[in-house]
Amino acid sequence: MENFDLEGREYVALCDLMKLAGLCHSGGMAKTLISEGHVSVDGEVELRKRCKIRPGQIVEFGGQSVVVEKAP
Repeated sequence: MENFDLEGREYVALCDLMKLAGLCHSGGMAKTLISEGHVSVDGEVELRKRCKIRPGQIVEFGGQSVVVEKAP
């Protein structure tokens, strides 16, 4: 499981998170994977590409997990 720091932001869009966390190599690829139902947030399939991911949420794709955190 990998951690992702929001770096002062309140949230990050799901498609942006996937690219920034290295789950895929481009935003376009992230959007396609999300729309095809390959990505889950907190154990539920998420189809919204711009879904707001907030601290404490877990994003899963391809056997990899990312926990979103907010630095103190």
